[in-house]
Amino acid sequence: MTFTDTLAATTSRPTVRFAQPVAGDLAVACVSVSPEHTNAQVYEIFGRHRDLSCLPILEDGRPIGLINRTLFLSQISKPFHKELFEKKSCIAFMDKDPLVVEAATTIEQLALLTVESGEKALADGFLVTERGQFKGLGYGLDLMRVIAEQQAERNRHIMQSIDYASVIQRSMLNVSATALARCLSDACLIWEPRDTVGGDFYQFCEFPDGWFAAVADCTGHGVPGAFLTLIAYSELKQALDKLGPRDPARLMSEVSLGIKSALGQMEGAGSASNDGLDAAFLWFDAPARRLHYAGARTPLLLLEPGQAGVEIIDADRLGLGYADTPGDACWTAKQIELRPGALLLTCTDGLIDQVGGPKSIAFGKRRLRDVLVRHRDLPMPELGATLMRELSDYQGSQLRRDDLTLFGFRLN
Repeated sequence: MTFTDTLAATTSRPTVRFAQPVAGDLAVACVSVSPEHTNAQVYEIFGRHRDLSCLPILEDGRPIGLINRTLFLSQISKPFHKELFEKKSCIAFMDKDPLVVEAATTIEQLALLTVESGEKALADGFLVTERGQFKGLGYGLDLMRVIAEQQAERNRHIMQSIDYASVIQRSMLNVSATALARCLSDACLIWEPRDTVGGDFYQFCEFPDGWFAAVADCTGHGVPGAFLTLIAYSELKQALDKLGPRDPARLMSEVSLGIKSALGQMEGAGSASNDGLDAAFLWFDAPARRLHYAGARTPLLLLEPGQAGVEIIDADRLGLGYADTPGDACWTAKQIELRPGALLLTCTDGLIDQVGGPKSIAFGKRRLRDVLVRHRDLPMPELGATLMRELSDYQGSQLRRDDLTLFGFRLN
């Protein structure tokens, strides 16, 4: 018996540059045999093509099996096996159930089929056909490479979208940052999302008789948190337009109800979500030099001139908008008479809860109070920068746990 083995670059690998590659793009032309070929002829082929890991067996151009080089050579080299099997059909050592896929099979479908077939499909490869006729042999490493390239491309597109979402989020916040810089001469405002976009936001608005500020921490971080900031920011803006800025506690009730409605989290609605926000709302009455404050799990820190320690003005232990927050919930309104030189600060829990230090515990309120007392004489922008440096030093090699927003000011 004679045969011809046509080999088209068994050592080469396909370069897949398509947006939607398919199994046919991974097919490599290679030597094939038929059931009429003997094991002696298979042995000769493996000897001449040392980079050939598997050998397809075709019948009328259709694949019926696959011979693994390593298994074949280990079997044929056993005592007396060569003499017993060299003249017999090569089907004696073939895998009768290799993975066979059509050329049009998508990479996603092929990956699932490969996983279902087990390790041998990754090790031996898979047979690619076109309308049933053998097209070439696919390799597990090529499949993994293409999957990795596809995932990298998807990640690139996702990151481009997130980067642009960050531009939108920062533009939204910059309006408030600009108003703050215009209105307060000694203030600091820090916004650091854990990821490219974040679930914290702030809002600052100036009025003829004072100013309004909000610092808020929405559920989650990253993309989900950023989506919720847009909803919460919009609800707060609508509440300000409707009620004005002078009653922070009433504004909280309005925002909470709006978020519950927007997310379908009203009582009895059966919502699958339970999202909301913690926040501090501030209204400063400039003529009276009086601060009106309402807090939802976000306290206010006050350091008066000559005061030895920081006073913590506690917030209510009820978040805004959550499914279990009552629709008629109210928050406590607090008024604080301020003397010149008084220093006030509020922040989201991304600062207080950050883990670090030799014991890997949270930064905590005590360290925050200590920083304020030690650096109380610094201008607020410098004090804020100093606080962030001390937090970074404390954090060390620990990962950032959450988004962080900080707003502080000193009354002139």
